[in-house]
Amino acid sequence: MYRVASASEYLVITGFGIDDIKIAKKAWVLPGQSYSVFDISPVNYTFEVMAMSAEKLPFILPAVFTIGPRSDDDDSLNKYAKLISPHDKLSHHVNELVKGIIEGETRVLAASMTMEEIFRGTKEFKQEVFEKVQLELNQFGLWIYNANVKQLVDVPGHEYFSYLGQKTQMEAANQAKIDVSEAKMKGEIGAKLREGQTLQNAAKIDAETRIISTQRQGQGKKEEIKVRTEVKVFENEREAEVAEANAELAMKKAKWAKDSQVAEVEATKAVALREAELQKEVEIMNALTQTEKLKAEFLSKASVEYETKVTLTYIP
Repeated sequence: MYRVASASEYLVITGFGIDDIKIAKKAWVLPGQSYSVFDISPVNYTFEVMAMSAEKLPFILPAVFTIGPRSDDDDSLNKYAKLISPHDKLSHHVNELVKGIIEGETRVLAASMTMEEIFRGTKEFKQEVFEKVQLELNQFGLWIYNANVKQLVDVPGHEYFSYLGQKTQMEAANQAKIDVSEAKMKGEIGAKLREGQTLQNAAKIDAETRIISTQRQGQGKKEEIKVRTEVKVFENEREAEVAEANAELAMKKAKWAKDSQVAEVEATKAVALREAELQKEVEIMNALTQTEKLKAEFLSKASVEYETKVTLTYIP
């Protein structure tokens, strides 16, 4: 037979060919095998746990736990299928099992704490109860999906929480009166302090104003002296630059005058030398002319004398 479980159910199959159990959403159930169906939807368990503190003071812990198997953990499903699924999850057996775990862990934890610690640390107390209960439920494959622990309740004849609440209210009322008185006193003192601070601040502002005014006047004078000094330095620097420029110009003029005089002397000497050279050339030319003239005269006289001698020699 082919069997299919619904959305919130699982098949648990045992028998031929299966060593332990087989859990599946759908499967063939073969001859020699048997199957059952178990629901994994969580169930709400409501309890009023009777516990006792370290001072032997009893109290009631109302709680609602939403508990069921973990569908995302195969090991938890196996434990649940073996230990819980044979019983109706709403049966007295399962209810007593869960109640016993919750009561046992709550009583053990409460016995190690004083009423004051339980009352002051209710949130931490509840969280520790959840953790210890979950640790025990793990062995049955159960998981706490949600847990709601209500306000701790007194056992008749032991109105500790009532008295503690009244004490807290009285302390709060007394503290409120003290706070009002302190607030009124602080208000009056604050007003006086504010008035004194106002006068002090006014005097302080006046003094600071005079100081700032004096500082600004002194700063203004300092700036004026600084500007005058800078102007004087600038004027001196300019005068020095002018003097240096004048000196440099005078030196250049002197050099230019010297160079001009040297040039004039050199020009005069050059002219004289040229005149001397020209005069020498003239004299040389005159000497050459005279020499040529003398040569010509001597040559002419010699020629005449020669011709005369020759003529005289050949006369018959």
